Amino acid sequence: MRTVETGENQRQGEAESREKDIDVAPMEKTEKEALYSAVQGFVGNWWNGSGLYPDPCGWTPIQLLFYFFEEPQGFSCDLFDGLWYVTTLNIGPIHDNSLGYAKNLEFRPQVFVLKHLKTLSFFKCFVSPKRHPIAIPSNSWDKLGGLESLEFRSNPGLIGKIPISFGALVKLKSLVLLENGLTGNIPTNIGNLINLKRLVLAGNRFVGWIPDSFGGLNELLIYDLSRNTLSGPLPLTLGGFTSLLKLDLSNNQLEGMLPSEISNLKNLTLLDLRNNKISGGLTMSFQGMSSLEELVLSNNPIGGDLMSLEWHNLHNLVILDLSNIGLTGEIPESLSKLKRLRFLGLSDNNLTGKLSPKLATLPCVSALYLNANNLTGELNFAADFYRKVGRRFGAWNNPNLCYLVGLVSASHVPYGVKPCQKQVTLLEPDLRTELANGNMNQNSQFVASLGFTSYGISAGIWWVSLARFSDLDRSLNRKRERFKVFEVEPRSNRGRTVMTS
Repeated sequence: MRTVETGENQRQGEAESREKDIDVAPMEKTEKEALYSAVQGFVGNWWNGSGLYPDPCGWTPIQLLFYFFEEPQGFSCDLFDGLWYVTTLNIGPIHDNSLGYAKNLEFRPQVFVLKHLKTLSFFKCFVSPKRHPIAIPSNSWDKLGGLESLEFRSNPGLIGKIPISFGALVKLKSLVLLENGLTGNIPTNIGNLINLKRLVLAGNRFVGWIPDSFGGLNELLIYDLSRNTLSGPLPLTLGGFTSLLKLDLSNNQLEGMLPSEISNLKNLTLLDLRNNKISGGLTMSFQGMSSLEELVLSNNPIGGDLMSLEWHNLHNLVILDLSNIGLTGEIPESLSKLKRLRFLGLSDNNLTGKLSPKLATLPCVSALYLNANNLTGELNFAADFYRKVGRRFGAWNNPNLCYLVGLVSASHVPYGVKPCQKQVTLLEPDLRTELANGNMNQNSQFVASLGFTSYGISAGIWWVSLARFSDLDRSLNRKRERFKVFEVEPRSNRGRTVMTS
């Protein structure tokens, strides 16, 4: 009996031992030590990885919850040939008040020992460009040949140039260098990364031309080089990005004409080229880009005539911003066919002519800016339009544009637009007494009759110039059988208006 019990106890102990071993994710010693050292370099020597995380991979992804992180970050592992290796390493962000723990931040070479890494990300880690600047290591990136995603985001203390060795990361699908302190030219061998689907180099201080070698990145979906100091023409190779969804080259110093090859971007939903030096007029190539939802070209000396394009072809447009690009001519009525349009910016151009009331019938529009042009005539938009857009309608600085007071309530008068000059109104017989007993301001240059209330003038007023009132006598006489006419005439000796019957 004792022997049996002893055997049973032994078997139970062996089972517990095996179970305990199973709970530990086996790792190569060099892998584990490299992980501890790499993380310690980014967060400070005080961090004891082996004590805090003796089994760093475990059976589920581990997150490093450091007290100075704004959100969970860390690493995760995958199993290869019976051993666990780190495949994801996300570091940051670090609070500003924790910089004392990060005085000796360093990019330790042990990072490059983690040969199975697929994702490497640094967010708000290197935050002090003056006290603790740090550069991206220039070498050894070829040791991380399995990387699919590499990101440095919001690191103003990250300085220097893009390492040329990035060109060896041929499996990269996402390269994001967003809002850092990086400088210099963009390496041409980034064009070797033919598997890239997302290339974001925005918010740095890169200079020089956009490399023509980027034309081979045929898999790109997101292409963002905005907010740098890039110069030169738009590359003709842009037409090769046939899968591209978003193209943002805004806020640079790019110049020259819009290449006709841009018409090949049939799947493009966003094109943002604002704040550059692009010229040469609006290209007809836009008409074939029917997937466009956002077209932003503002603040460029482009020039051209809106009437030259058939805007109804861009039926998916939600945002159209052509402000301050030197446009001339009239605003085409075809813009009113863009039923999904929410924002239309045409301000600060040289547009002329009258405005079609159909612009105000766009069902989704919530912002319309036409200010600082040479538009003329009556602003004949319905009151519902002004109620819907409010202060998001701009038409000021159009000296010869006026609004019909009778169609606009006092609370929705378009800012900076003058009322149309003078008025005359036909009064129905049963409203004659109301006007006669009303509070007529004898010094007013206008007479409000139809629909006059104590709150102001409501809809239903027909405005005409007093100087031309006599020209209307013949047409008014035909209406006398149905209306009593109150005529407003100037008295030469008094210089004010009176009513006669």
